[in-house]
Amino acid sequence: MQQKSSTRDMTAGSILGHLIAFSVPLLLGNIFQMLYNTVDSIVVGNFVGKEALAAIGSTTMIVNIMIFFFNGFSVGGGVVISRFFGARREDRLHKAVETSMAVTFLFGIFFTFAGIRLVPLMLRFMSTPEDVFEEALVYLQIYFAGSLGLLIYNMGSGILRAVGDTKRPLYFLVFTSILNTVLDLVFVIVFGWGIAGAAIATILSQFLSAVLILVVLTRTHEIYRLSWRDLSIDWPILGQIMAIGLPAGIQSMITSVSNVFVQSYINGFGSSCMAGWSCYNKLDSFIFLPINSIGQASTTFVSQNIGAGSRERANQGTVRSLQLALGITAAIATVMVIFAPAATSLFTRDASVIAFGTLFLRLNTYFLLFNTVNHVLAGALRGRGDSRGPMVCMLSCFVAVRQIYLFIISRIAYTPALIGFGYPVGWMTCCAAELIYYMVRFGRWSKKEAMNGLES
Repeated sequence: MQQKSSTRDMTAGSILGHLIAFSVPLLLGNIFQMLYNTVDSIVVGNFVGKEALAAIGSTTMIVNIMIFFFNGFSVGGGVVISRFFGARREDRLHKAVETSMAVTFLFGIFFTFAGIRLVPLMLRFMSTPEDVFEEALVYLQIYFAGSLGLLIYNMGSGILRAVGDTKRPLYFLVFTSILNTVLDLVFVIVFGWGIAGAAIATILSQFLSAVLILVVLTRTHEIYRLSWRDLSIDWPILGQIMAIGLPAGIQSMITSVSNVFVQSYINGFGSSCMAGWSCYNKLDSFIFLPINSIGQASTTFVSQNIGAGSRERANQGTVRSLQLALGITAAIATVMVIFAPAATSLFTRDASVIAFGTLFLRLNTYFLLFNTVNHVLAGALRGRGDSRGPMVCMLSCFVAVRQIYLFIISRIAYTPALIGFGYPVGWMTCCAAELIYYMVRFGRWSKKEAMNGLES
């Protein structure tokens, strides 16, 4: 099969070169995607007020419940498509693309209506303060109204990444992120629409990114072309996608639900602490982007090579991914800890909010090294078709261990620092659990048995 420049065959050539070439556009794309909500926070925090900033911050975990669950499904679609691509199964790859997009449209309709209806209940569940509640409600209902555009883009870009194309999703995100920034400034400052203007700017930009990705998928002549005429669900392929994507989606969604509990504890300290926690979460999300990008690169690399029967090369790719991710995370964390006050001040001029944001950043950031191991190993395992192992490890630690810690510590010493440290507690215990799981399953002492069971 002749490869064109828009795809990347990772079954031959430099391992590190493939990982870097794949990760860099993906990282830049993730940065620009993160800018959607971050720009909302910066504009609202500086031109509307700290209550509005706190409102956006309190909505992040709720939005993530939808995004992370669906991203699990898109991971499953990407792994299946990558494997068919590596094995040169063009007919199966085509059916996987049609199935993935058909189910995406169904998910989009469901999340739109369910999200709008459940938003008030979720905000009450999080004990959202009354001075923040109404603005958070407005932002979330508008956001969920435009959720279909976000889901279409995420699945479409996932299809392109599965065949090694990370450049065009990046170009679209750069364009729509700039558009979102301009619309934010116009709607919030010029039109005076407040937090509603920020939400409208975001969903308009997301819908445009969806249109652009659909144009690419429907007009390409490559094997991943999306045909409206063939749009249907292939149930055996959907079963393969869900076997990988459902555990990943459930794990991400329940972890987000667990983070809602953390937010509810933070809400007890008032709007300044809430806004500071919001700033920390935005900056923490940027630090996490290289981890996420390299983890996704690991998934695609491992999946393509497993499809091609190159298991040893897949193992080498996992090691290189870990080395690359840990080095980058350590460097970024150091910079962020040193310049924590300046970074937090991007979102607000309020001294108390900056103090809280700086506290959370300096306390938690270096512990992201543990989370680096978690996500790169999880990506490699999913690339091999094992999505249940990472799910069990992450749910046990990010949810159960973290909630037990918060329950106990809130009754011993209820302080912002100790509540915020609930994140690292989950990361550290998960790192230990996942390393043990990975070594037991794929260690050298049981290599033959592990390899025989990889495809089960």
